[in-house]
Amino acid sequence: MASIDLDAGSELFGSYEAELKLVQADLNQKLDQIQELSSEPRKAAVRLAERCLEEANELLDQMRIEKQNIPSSTRSKINQRFRNFESDIDASKRKLKSLADDRKALFGNRYTDEPNTDDQLEQRQQLLSGTDRLDRSSQRLRESQRIANETEDIGRGTLADLQLQREQIQHTRITLLESEGYVDRSVKTLRGMARRYLVPFVS
Repeated sequence: MASIDLDAGSELFGSYEAELKLVQADLNQKLDQIQELSSEPRKAAVRLAERCLEEANELLDQMRIEKQNIPSSTRSKINQRFRNFESDIDASKRKLKSLADDRKALFGNRYTDEPNTDDQLEQRQQLLSGTDRLDRSSQRLRESQRIANETEDIGRGTLADLQLQREQIQHTRITLLESEGYVDRSVKTLRGMARRYLVPFVS
């Protein structure tokens, strides 16, 4: 991996790059540890590695944004370094998935693809039941999100309708005020005409 070159990019990009290298080293160490563990310690190590991978991806996202601010004359070198980081993180992601999918290592001798004892069968049923509950919970969450989105859309539509009605009422009020002004002027004009008409008779 290329060394940090602040002259070829922004200091902020260089800071993200240095931090990512530390996260990568930590992630690789955790991946090596996972291979030596089984059962609960292995599952705990997998979770730690997943969090480490999430942190690495967040740093990649920050670097992806920051490299757009780097002058185009030096961006090609930065892009190459960035692609190398992406490739390394992707390889770590595949390795972690492979380790996490090794169920016999995760569950120890209790797991087998063909359960042949009552305990193993019960454990398999419990695992499947837990998966089903998780799926149902996910479906309920998605449905709640859908309802929330629809409610939000309805609320926006209602607010838009109320705003339109408010504007219409204001427009009507202005029209009424203008009409009252016209009526007042008309009444004054008629009174003036009536007075002028009655003057000769009064005299």
